[in-house]
Amino acid sequence: MEKKSHWENNKPAKLSRRKFIGKAAAAAAGAAVLSSTARSYSRILGANDRIQIGQIGCSARASGHRIMLKLSSETDSNFDLRSVCDIWSVNLEKGADHAKEVFGTRPKTYKYSEDMLADPGLDAVMISTGDHQHAKILAEVVKAGKDCYCEKPMANTLEQAKLARDAVSASDCVVQMGSQWLSDPYQLKVREIIRSGKLGKITKIEQSWNYNGPRWHIPKDPDIAAIREEDTDWNRWLLGRPWRPFDPVVYFEFRIFKDFSGGITDQWYSHGSGLVHFYLDTFIPDDTVSNGGIFAWHDVRENPDTFSCLSTFQEKEVLYSYSSSYGNAHGDHTVIRGTHGTLYSPGGEGSPQWWYLPEMKSAWGSNIVFQRGSKAPEPELVTIPAQDEKAPLKQSDNTKYHTDNWFQCMRSRKKPNGSIETGFAHSVAVVMATRSYREGKKMYWDRKNEEILDHPPTT
Repeated sequence: MEKKSHWENNKPAKLSRRKFIGKAAAAAAGAAVLSSTARSYSRILGANDRIQIGQIGCSARASGHRIMLKLSSETDSNFDLRSVCDIWSVNLEKGADHAKEVFGTRPKTYKYSEDMLADPGLDAVMISTGDHQHAKILAEVVKAGKDCYCEKPMANTLEQAKLARDAVSASDCVVQMGSQWLSDPYQLKVREIIRSGKLGKITKIEQSWNYNGPRWHIPKDPDIAAIREEDTDWNRWLLGRPWRPFDPVVYFEFRIFKDFSGGITDQWYSHGSGLVHFYLDTFIPDDTVSNGGIFAWHDVRENPDTFSCLSTFQEKEVLYSYSSSYGNAHGDHTVIRGTHGTLYSPGGEGSPQWWYLPEMKSAWGSNIVFQRGSKAPEPELVTIPAQDEKAPLKQSDNTKYHTDNWFQCMRSRKKPNGSIETGFAHSVAVVMATRSYREGKKMYWDRKNEEILDHPPTT
């Protein structure tokens, strides 16, 4: 018999989480959640407390999370991957098998998240499901009293961004957004340089991250050929999005379908905008205008393969430009422009290789503000302590810094680098960019009323 999600059709959650097994079991589960919540908030976890972690979603990104956990075990090994959860039986078993390969022990398996969350021994959860599922599952996790690591984008609608933020804010849970570059030492160094004033007044940030290929569409994907509707729960997968018949292509390639994702905006731009917030110490553009289209890959996709957007941060007086092309991979870069100097990276998303170049003069001939000599300056490599060689242009998504930070904060109960505020901010930026592209309008953020408008907010 099909199991109905309490989120299905956007209905509010009902009283019982597991009503199908009877009131007694539901009460016991509720008591377990309260016990877990009290345990989680009544103490700071010490070095000898063994954190019990579960995963919701056994996607490729979940495999990456397991690798990150393994790397973090070099710093903090006092945890167990206790359980994994996925509504597709094949993915679930693959995830459990991979976990055993990585950690030596096969975790418990669950089809439904509420069953896993009813485990009173579970302390924390990592979410790596579809883009459209993150926010509602995050809210479910923190309401169960579990700490969380949630993949980006946190949400791709404003309603769900508020839902997740409010649920986290009402809890005492430690929640880390999966924007892993916020803990990367090179990005931290870049922010340190900006904060020092070395660049002068920042006026513009440019990002161009590119790829040559039909991103997120694999015509002969073995998973698409393997899945059967009876082996999963299609209504649960939809999680309140517009109903359509079961479609394996949509199930696995949701990022190219507009009911479930913005594609480039949900993925690469969520990292890009999140980094700009991080560099500028500010959240959410005041306005955004987008353009693009399907110019390279005329397959089944509904979302653009070529995209650009332009935003302003009025208080900081900064113009921010972002672009991606999936029809050409040349010219990845990030440039942070200030009146006294420039920071630039010749790599794409998360690149650790950064250079600093000073501005030598500010002039219209007779109106010189400063001049530092006539010799052209040499670019200075940005380095971090204990590493003075040139960093690579690219690095793996599966670094340990962000999970290290999560572990530290779960033990100390301090706010992590990828806080719920960062998740809400990148989600709003994503929604503004996606809506601008789809509606052909410039979008504005009304900070007072927390609304996205197609006209400037009234002051």
